[in-house]
Amino acid sequence: MTWLYLVSYFFGGFFMANAIPHLVSGMMGRPFQTPFAKPPGEGLSSSTLNVLWGFFNAVIAYVLVCRVGDFGLKNTGDVLVCGAGALLIALFSARHFGRFHGGNSPERG
Repeated sequence: MTWLYLVSYFFGGFFMANAIPHLVSGMMGRPFQTPFAKPPGEGLSSSTLNVLWGFFNAVIAYVLVCRVGDFGLKNTGDVLVCGAGALLIALFSARHFGRFHGGNSPERG
């Protein structure tokens, strides 16, 4: 396996995790931030646009993970690299979107 396959799996995980909040928000009929909002990544986009953006992300994830190389669910290296991409975008999203949705406020006891 070449390192290019691992890069593909990393970004596949990145796009896979990014698809989730857009698809879920859109399917719930809720607006959410997309790169197409004004200002980009801060303003809200319609639920329909979020479904389309989420689906696009899922397609890109499929291509990067399933059509490049020979990704194996039983191959620990493949899964770790894909998971690292998913974790990276998840942590970034939590910090970025937490500013708008109250996710970065201190714990209340």
